Amino acid sequence: MQTVELIYGHFPGLSQKQQDQFAALFDLYTEWNAKINVISRKDMDSFYEKHVLHSLGIAKIYSFKPGQKVLDVGTGGGFPGIPLAILFPETQFHLVDSIGKKIKVVEAVAEALGLENIKASHGRAEQFKGPYDFVVSRAVTHMQRFLPWIKGKIASKNLDPDRVNGLLYLKGGDLAEELGPLKARISALSRHFDGEFFETKKVVYLPKSEINNFRG
Repeated sequence: MQTVELIYGHFPGLSQKQQDQFAALFDLYTEWNAKINVISRKDMDSFYEKHVLHSLGIAKIYSFKPGQKVLDVGTGGGFPGIPLAILFPETQFHLVDSIGKKIKVVEAVAEALGLENIKASHGRAEQFKGPYDFVVSRAVTHMQRFLPWIKGKIASKNLDPDRVNGLLYLKGGDLAEELGPLKARISALSRHFDGEFFETKKVVYLPKSEINNFRG
């Protein structure tokens, strides 16, 4: 079974507090999984690879800045939002999901870890107006079905002059048909992480202009 050392190996600059928070995740999700099926039980042996490290794949593509606001749509039990909130403690994360019991888990885990940069809300993405600097999500649905949910939510002003605000979406497989005419930047996680699991995993970046101009 994989351990938290997998995370430490890929992110060597973690503070002791961050290391302790990542280490605590396994027991917290094991405990909650016994009450609510948050994560597939067969995945718990590879929890740090398939859930934590996968979520942190976004951080290999973009480092969030202090003061930025990030919306995690369809967070489920807190992925990718909770691992990202540990890694970027000065960035504000709003985790939303339409299933109330999953948000209950997010709130409990965030409280147990002392994560003060997380807000969790039960509801559909369309209900939350923002604005947000970035939206993140992990393979919630087909990209062209997803974009209308977040249209108009991206802040006009960029806090980071080197990266236009937009969407960072974790997705696998062949994305050509799904993205269609969208001008996306696709980054393969296999460039950063070893193992069969990451062979087809990608991070799709769409700038706010592509989101706001989308006609689906």
